[in-house]
Amino acid sequence: MSTPLNGAQIRQTFLDFYAARGHQILPSASLVPEDPTVLLTIAGMLQFKPIFLGQRQAEVSRATTSQKCIRTNDIENVGRTARHHTFFEMLGNFSFGDYFKDKAIAWAWELSTQVFGLPPERLVVSVFREDDEAFAIWRDQIGIPAHRIQRMDEADNFWVSGPTGPCGPCSEIYYDFHPEQG
Repeated sequence: MSTPLNGAQIRQTFLDFYAARGHQILPSASLVPEDPTVLLTIAGMLQFKPIFLGQRQAEVSRATTSQKCIRTNDIENVGRTARHHTFFEMLGNFSFGDYFKDKAIAWAWELSTQVFGLPPERLVVSVFREDDEAFAIWRDQIGIPAHRIQRMDEADNFWVSGPTGPCGPCSEIYYDFHPEQG
């Protein structure tokens, strides 16, 4: 895409991309969640937490959402970085036992490079430092050179929903605004 997209266009493009890959588009859950362990909805996965914990069966095998969120878990970063805001919409795609890292990573790359048109040479990815499987997918299946895959620790690439609950390694795609700096 050559023309810059506004937020509504980015949201719709994301949802349409995953709907075309068999995901059901589900509405944003309430900002005041049914989950008694959190005060406000802080992540896109929160409405699916009972499914991830095995407390409820998923009604669909694939879902995509644009979840309205209020940041409380790392509010100290609001205003300190360009990526942290108090209110935001978290775009997400979810698999409930249907696919795993290989498809999730391939689709994230396809969406970023082919649909949104981000130049692959400007993208850097991160994985949790012990996640050799994700590292191998990025390097061997997607073709990212190893020097552009950053292994990060728990603070950056291990997602938790609190002291107890669903958690696990994550992977992120970053746009390098200053490639000349290495």
